[in-house]
Amino acid sequence: MSDRPLSSGHRRSRLHAVTLALALALAAPVLAQDDARKIVEEAQRRTESKSQRYEGLLQVLDGKGKVADKRWLFTRLGSHGQSKAVLRFLAPAEVKGVALLIVNHPDRASDQWMWTPALQRERRIALQDRSTRFFGTDFSFEDLEERDVDQYRYRLLGEEVIDGAACWRIESTPSEKKISQYTKSEVWIRKDTYALAQVESYIKTAVVRRLKYSNFAQQQGIWTGRRLEMSDLRRNSRTILTLEKLEYNMPLKDEDFTLQALRNPV
Repeated sequence: MSDRPLSSGHRRSRLHAVTLALALALAAPVLAQDDARKIVEEAQRRTESKSQRYEGLLQVLDGKGKVADKRWLFTRLGSHGQSKAVLRFLAPAEVKGVALLIVNHPDRASDQWMWTPALQRERRIALQDRSTRFFGTDFSFEDLEERDVDQYRYRLLGEEVIDGAACWRIESTPSEKKISQYTKSEVWIRKDTYALAQVESYIKTAVVRRLKYSNFAQQQGIWTGRRLEMSDLRRNSRTILTLEKLEYNMPLKDEDFTLQALRNPV
């Protein structure tokens, strides 16, 4: 090997190579964040609709495998951070008529009110109560909010296969304005359709809830998982939600998404 000193041209080339490598290393996390956000933005764009309605069959399974069936009607007007939704139980008899009004916002947590026919009154769901289970299901009140891309910061963690489909794995951290029970979530988005495949929600370093989507079908141009399975890993219980009679972009009235409509359903 030669001990001759490098020429000025060689020194400039080596310095340029080192500078370029350093710049790429520093840019990689930024690119990963930008790519992650763009993926989530595209996933959100593909699911935009003026309205949505479905009947949901809920099967709540405890740690011993005991099943309790519930059924609700879900309607939504608007989309992604600018929507209002009403969820009303249809069965069984002890919860029939119980309803939840959710007013979603793009820059903060939703406003929520619950109507209980037996008490003939509604109550506002306080932020500190959003982590509790919604009427015996494994969905918390917060889980029923509609996520908006601007409420989180994103980081691309890599790629993974979920149920045979290639997915992007993305870390989602609540922004300063978003009050959440969860420290972060990891979201899997299918590369073929940009549909959500799985969401794992963390409190500190522990996964506390896992939501899996399956039985995908295209409804009015929107790929939708018609079977959702929410697992509460602390309770060792899970709730399977099956979407029936699913529709998008049907005409709905703004006055049907008010406290008055919650008390006096049509």
